[in-house]
Amino acid sequence: MDIKDCFFLGKIVKKYSFKGELLIKLDTDEPELYENLDSILVNLRGTLVPFFIESAQLHKSELLRVKFEDVDTEADADALIKSETYLPLSFLPELDEDKFYFHEIIGFNVEDKNFGTVGVIKGVNDTTAQSLFEIDRDGIEILIPMNDEFITKVDKPNKTIFVDTPEGLIELYLEDE
Repeated sequence: MDIKDCFFLGKIVKKYSFKGELLIKLDTDEPELYENLDSILVNLRGTLVPFFIESAQLHKSELLRVKFEDVDTEADADALIKSETYLPLSFLPELDEDKFYFHEIIGFNVEDKNFGTVGVIKGVNDTTAQSLFEIDRDGIEILIPMNDEFITKVDKPNKTIFVDTPEGLIELYLEDE
């Protein structure tokens, strides 16, 4: 399975016991959804390797304590520390109509209430305090905050997100034209 067909679940941060148990710091708002997994994909030097789970339970809310099959010693566990974990995209829970995962809106058009057609989403920047739509408008990058107050409608069947941005925000990026 390719990493592009998966989503990042979390990172193995440390050992939990001398019997090979590990703690995975989950990157999710709903850690309880991942307590009953049968297996998980671990990124080992660029290759996703499936590991079957003997047992798993939440530990201090965002940590998942796991015991993998055939990981029975501290040395086995040490080899996995700092590895990223993934699951296939099909494991993502269904979202409400106006909610979306970042990966699924790539290629969507953005329409602004006042400005009109803004461009096509080429990515999402989530490294800032507030996530941003990265929009391509004929080679010009436009950044729009992913603020619930700005997003008026998400039309998944037509791959369009409708926004109502503050006056002048989009024009800031186009002033040099």
